[in-house]
Amino acid sequence: MTPIDILIMAAGKGTRMKSRLPKVLQRLAGRPLLHHVLDQAAHLQARSAIVITGHGATEVEAACAGAARADSSFDLKFVRQEPQLGTGHAVQQTVPHLRDDGTAVVLSGDVPLTHADTLRALVAASGGERLALLTVTLPDPTGYGRIVRNAHGAVQGIVEHKDATEAQRAITEVYSGIMAVPARLLTPWLARLTNNNAQGEYYLTDVVAMAVADGVPVVAHRITDALQVAGVNSPLQLAELERAHQLRQARALMEQGVRLADPARFDLRDDTRTGVRGELVCDQDVEIDVNCVFTGRVELGDGVSIGANCCIANARIAAGAVIHPYTHIDGEKAGATVGEGALIGPFARLRPGAELGREVHIGNFVEVKNSTLADGAKANHLAYLGDATVGERVNYGAGSITANYDGANKHRTVIEADVHVGSNCVLVAPVTIGAGGTVGGGSTITKSTAPGALSVARGKQVSIANWNRPAKQAKP
Repeated sequence: MTPIDILIMAAGKGTRMKSRLPKVLQRLAGRPLLHHVLDQAAHLQARSAIVITGHGATEVEAACAGAARADSSFDLKFVRQEPQLGTGHAVQQTVPHLRDDGTAVVLSGDVPLTHADTLRALVAASGGERLALLTVTLPDPTGYGRIVRNAHGAVQGIVEHKDATEAQRAITEVYSGIMAVPARLLTPWLARLTNNNAQGEYYLTDVVAMAVADGVPVVAHRITDALQVAGVNSPLQLAELERAHQLRQARALMEQGVRLADPARFDLRDDTRTGVRGELVCDQDVEIDVNCVFTGRVELGDGVSIGANCCIANARIAAGAVIHPYTHIDGEKAGATVGEGALIGPFARLRPGAELGREVHIGNFVEVKNSTLADGAKANHLAYLGDATVGERVNYGAGSITANYDGANKHRTVIEADVHVGSNCVLVAPVTIGAGGTVGGGSTITKSTAPGALSVARGKQVSIANWNRPAKQAKP
């Protein structure tokens, strides 16, 4: 098999983005556009990926290096295009790194959604002998280079929009900016490029006419899915591409049997903090209401119901669990788990290390962090459980907290099975509440308690009869 070298053009400033961030680092589905393109090097089992940088080069190169560390299957290299004198000039910068035994696949850093199967077909069309162009037919081809064919349908060249005649502008088959070409042919063509055109730039597309003149076959692999070759030049285009991408993901889930209340109001994103790719794995009869955002890897078991406006990241939710609206679950690196039949929310927050057993209830405005709750435990409202081990059937009262941080270190609270913690209690860690015990409402517990004991720790109530409140003094 001919080795593949990916050439990614990522030097542009992206003026219309009106952002300090280089265009190729703008995010789609939680990841920089360029990271989506770099994925193709791995999918195609490429020998190398050469990224052509320019504007914001240092920032772009650092972002690429971080992404590539997760996949060392290809050799990542950088070249700089300074100044930017066109697409042909950009690819000229890669020549010192091109090897004649390979096929060069030219991609754009702002075209993130090309399928790997499409690129494989393009490489196959090149076959190590031909110049293969990825083309698409568009109802409005404005701004794109037109594919010019002869009377027999063979590709003769590409004419850029600004240089095209009126007749050529009527052509609807356009060049996507993606090509596959043997490097031994591409290198001498690049050396022959000139800038004799309306823009005064070196066009990569001029190599098509050179191939025809040299008797090298030029083939077009035409697709109908314009989304695969859509680029990003403005915030509006980025938002449109985001929605189109999310709708595609939503449809794929629905084809697997997931019930989405509205596929237009669904998001699945990568987690840039942890490097976990966005993946939603659903068993049968999963229902997801509107405006839910899933980040990283999320697993939903049989019959799970996700209410409206939930944000769920890096979590496993077991069969029959119900996540009520406005719940926030973020497992980060530690992950978060919700057991079978659990009821969570509304307005609940599960943080990293939250591990909930079967039939656990976590109600409104309850926060759980780095804590395990055994089967049947309940914290129904206005509570905090941090660094805690909670036993079976515990009832944790409203307004109660585990005071797990002493200003320097975290400490653990253990609440054994069948404990009842009254409202507005403070459990000062490290402390253990013995099995079957009861903590009276309003208590601050600083020492471990015996099993079955009633523990009350609060000031004695004092009532003063006929007490008069202080009155405001009249101003002079």
